[in-house]
Amino acid sequence: MQTAYFAGGCFWCVEAVFQRIDGVLGVESGYCNGLTQNPSYSDICTGSTGHAEVVKMSFDETKVSFKQLLKVFFATHDATTLNQQGNDKGTQYRSAVFYVNAKQKDLARQHIQILGADIVTEVSALDVFYPAEKYHQNYFNNNSEQSYCQLLIAPKLDKYFTQGGANE
Repeated sequence: MQTAYFAGGCFWCVEAVFQRIDGVLGVESGYCNGLTQNPSYSDICTGSTGHAEVVKMSFDETKVSFKQLLKVFFATHDATTLNQQGNDKGTQYRSAVFYVNAKQKDLARQHIQILGADIVTEVSALDVFYPAEKYHQNYFNNNSEQSYCQLLIAPKLDKYFTQGGANE
């Protein structure tokens, strides 16, 4: 089993995507690489802690590779907008790959190089991960009728999984 950490805006969106990938065994929303120990969501929302909203995922590399996860990650968020995804603005919503080993670092940088110069995704070593509050976990699956989920997450899932994005 391997572990990967991706930040691509609101962690609810990222979590919902990766929960549906064959070979991803678990997904946990949280915060990483900031200045505040054990931050809360309200701390993160100030934009002053330096943390990113991130998902930690465990995956079975015999079923899905880190390279494949990178492909999904870049296909399901805007990696060309600095510190913003849609209406979510601030450093906590930045696009980032937080690597846990040299292989992940190299693969992330290679993938970005292939995608081109417009990519603003940060590639940094994982320093520390703090799980988000319980109500953030499994958010879309538990709150799919909520307006944020219907307006932002459901269309993203539909576009990627139903309209062929997963086959690109």
